[in-house]
Amino acid sequence: MTTLQTAFEKARADKRAALVGYLPAGFPTKDGAVAAATAMVEAGCDVIEIGLPYSDPLMDGPTIQDAVHRALSNGTRIADVMRTVEAVARSGAAVLVMTYWNPIDRYGAERFARDLANAGGRGTITPDLTPEEAGPWCELSAAANIDTVFLVAPSSPDERIQAVADCCTGFVYAASLMGVTGARASVGAAAEGLVARTRAHTGLPVCVGLGVGTGAQAAEVAGYADGVIVGSAFIRRLLDAPDEASGLKAVRELAAELAAGVRG
Repeated sequence: MTTLQTAFEKARADKRAALVGYLPAGFPTKDGAVAAATAMVEAGCDVIEIGLPYSDPLMDGPTIQDAVHRALSNGTRIADVMRTVEAVARSGAAVLVMTYWNPIDRYGAERFARDLANAGGRGTITPDLTPEEAGPWCELSAAANIDTVFLVAPSSPDERIQAVADCCTGFVYAASLMGVTGARASVGAAAEGLVARTRAHTGLPVCVGLGVGTGAQAAEVAGYADGVIVGSAFIRRLLDAPDEASGLKAVRELAAELAAGVRG
């Protein structure tokens, strides 16, 4: 089973950045999410983030909010998230769950860590869990042998970057700009400097997300980061598709374009 460490080591050996794709469980359907994420892996994604649908996604822009709303309308629950993780892990990618803290807390943190590990999940990204409150979750994650990923932002002072990096075991998620998720015409100008500042505090991979949606943007970010994270652009392809087959084709094409970008 592929771990985050092996995924990044393989990318490094190939002299390129890793490609990280995001998709919520249950979107466009429960089975459709598995098919789309698997297509993303087959076309070049090294790591997949499975989003846990949540009713109050503070970090997410309108595209992801739309997808999450549809997933919730489809009746997607944590058990479905775990089944999605298990199915996508069979594709050979390292699979994480991106989730706000409240669903983990309500489910039971120890139970969540155990069930995720049993499903083949390799870690979590928890954007609203602060370093000051992360200690118990980090301990439970370590006991379950899953990684923890936290976020730094362009506004983060060096001492904050250090505190966040100290909580990470998989990679550090560097938000390219201040704001919510969504593909944009250009990647935040502060991203490269943020990666450099973060590397001064950790030997872990540093991956850039928010704003990447084209092969050219992926190539730009791959020039200075260890990983390129793409979410909204994949979701937009599925939202705009007239049917599921067309959506899968569009997702596969985008993943191939992005994979070529990180290898450029």
